[in-house]
Amino acid sequence: MEKPLPQLTLFDSTSLIVGIIIGVGIYQMAPSIAQGVGSAWGVMGIWALGGFLSLLGALSYAELASAYPQEGGDYVYLTRAYGPLAGFLFGWAQLAVVRPGDIAVMAFAFATYARTIWDPFAGTAVPYAQPIYAVTATLLLTGVNVLGVRQGKWTQNLLTSAKAIGLLLIVAAAIFSPEASKAAAEKPGETPLSLAIIFVLFTFGGWNEMAYVAAEVKNPSRNILRALVLGIVTVTGLYLLVNAAFLHALGFEGLKQSDAVATDTVAAVLPAGAGLFISGLVCVSALGAVNGLVFTGARISYALGADHRVFSVLGRWHVRLGTPATALIAQGLIATILVIALGSFIHAVLYTAATVYSFYLATTLAVLVLRRKDPTRERPYRVWGYPTVPLAFAAVCVFLIYSAVTYKPLIAAFSLVLLLIGLPLWWLSSRMEKQAVPPDSSKPSSIS
Repeated sequence: MEKPLPQLTLFDSTSLIVGIIIGVGIYQMAPSIAQGVGSAWGVMGIWALGGFLSLLGALSYAELASAYPQEGGDYVYLTRAYGPLAGFLFGWAQLAVVRPGDIAVMAFAFATYARTIWDPFAGTAVPYAQPIYAVTATLLLTGVNVLGVRQGKWTQNLLTSAKAIGLLLIVAAAIFSPEASKAAAEKPGETPLSLAIIFVLFTFGGWNEMAYVAAEVKNPSRNILRALVLGIVTVTGLYLLVNAAFLHALGFEGLKQSDAVATDTVAAVLPAGAGLFISGLVCVSALGAVNGLVFTGARISYALGADHRVFSVLGRWHVRLGTPATALIAQGLIATILVIALGSFIHAVLYTAATVYSFYLATTLAVLVLRRKDPTRERPYRVWGYPTVPLAFAAVCVFLIYSAVTYKPLIAAFSLVLLLIGLPLWWLSSRMEKQAVPPDSSKPSSIS
């Protein structure tokens, strides 16, 4: 059976992380985040805090990924730390809830801005332009990744470079714009600070994706940590520059009140072309995030299928294409169904929130569990500040879970029901294993 080959360089890996993190949150949530703080310095401080907290989580994941450089990421770590059921539930949640939901979020964002560039149904009664754009982006990028790792990674590198350049162009536009008036009084915002922190961390989401493709990283003992740190530092630097640009061009009150902050910033220099430029930039950013999520997410389903017979069809690595083709196709189809069923960006975000942070918490604590349970394992990197760093990030996860559940309890309950459906599937998988002939040693396993 064909297995993953190490083909991702440090640049490829860093581009993957940066490309997934920088989606559309910086454009859609910057004003709401500003409303949660009392000053321009508070804006810069909360974005720096988001980068710091994300780095704490990344350092914990770096120890796990370098010690267990296999496809599947959290699936592998949870299985080793807590047993096969934990890994199975994570894989099931990623397959049915988290990954297709994340893909749908970014596909909707792409569709929203793509319609402003060209809406083939403009002037008609047909309301389907947004889902058509979202479905097309999902299926097209799934197809690119099915064709091969080379195609997937070069698509990611191109889109990531384009979105980073676009963000820097926004900064340049702000530099040449007249400085905004500082006369407006600074006062506490309308968004609770706790919600502003959630929004910030949402925009940093995706740094853990490196763990899912660890088996395809060249020199993983060094490059996994480097890619995680470089990726988060790069994103944090870009986010701080862009928010400084917003503040320079619009002022603190202008940032808080803006409905289209990037467009307003660029319009100070290019009033005629601002809307088109920003729409194109957001489309590129969203597509980069979709591609990265498609690329990494299928590796989780591949690991799940490699270890559990009930999903064995997903655990096949295509010999000729060199990709988990079946897992990619299944993931793309589920994401397409969600795009049609959920119907909006915000519904897609809420579909995943509580589940995501719950598994972040379990994986972070797995650093402590595996130090005790698997003490002889070679660890090329040991998290700095152990155990304070993983425990600090675990506390952040608890806060985010509580906030998500109390904000939208019905959505959280629905996600829990979907997660619990994994229990009968686990029972079925275990029954199939008992009835089957013992597998030979060639069976691919993410936890071997």
